[in-house]
Amino acid sequence: MFRKKSKLTFHQKKTIFTPKLFREIFSWISVTVLSIVLAFVFVFAFGMQVKVIGDSMEPSAYNGQTVLVNKLIFKIFGPSNGDIVVFLPNGNTNSHFYVKRVVAVPGDKVQIIDGSLYINGTIQDKDDEEYDKMEDAGIAANEIKLKSGEYFVLGDNRNSSEDSRSANIGIVKTSMMVGKVWYKMGIGDHKGGIVLN
Repeated sequence: MFRKKSKLTFHQKKTIFTPKLFREIFSWISVTVLSIVLAFVFVFAFGMQVKVIGDSMEPSAYNGQTVLVNKLIFKIFGPSNGDIVVFLPNGNTNSHFYVKRVVAVPGDKVQIIDGSLYINGTIQDKDDEEYDKMEDAGIAANEIKLKSGEYFVLGDNRNSSEDSRSANIGIVKTSMMVGKVWYKMGIGDHKGGIVLN
């Protein structure tokens, strides 16, 4: 009896470089490059973490709480009234980052009268029980007119805050700001979450 010869071979068929294969390779390369670009943008925009120092932003943020800073959107749109921003006072890189709320924007007139905040002659926190009357008006005892690129910031816990009222901080310029707080990490019993202002 004759045995059939085995058709097993150890030589693989050569791959033919077809347009379909080319499109598939190009697709994988494109997805990889896009992923790298998106990762870079995400890290640039949201990669900065800042730790809150002190109780000046309570109850919005607590001492030791970590916040994530959005630098990209901030550079495109700039700060708005009510935003919680991160800045270096007078651009001093040796200082720690300050976290405060924008209460007045360029063109506004700011003054603190009898412990209350006035913007453009209108009282802001008349019926707002969240804010106590400010014991110290600081430099805002006299009316301040904000120029282009200038912002007035306050801590939410106003009687325990070093902010734009203090002569050593004063008006905060856009060039001093790093970005806007967009997310607060939880700390202890205090809940974190997205900042919606």
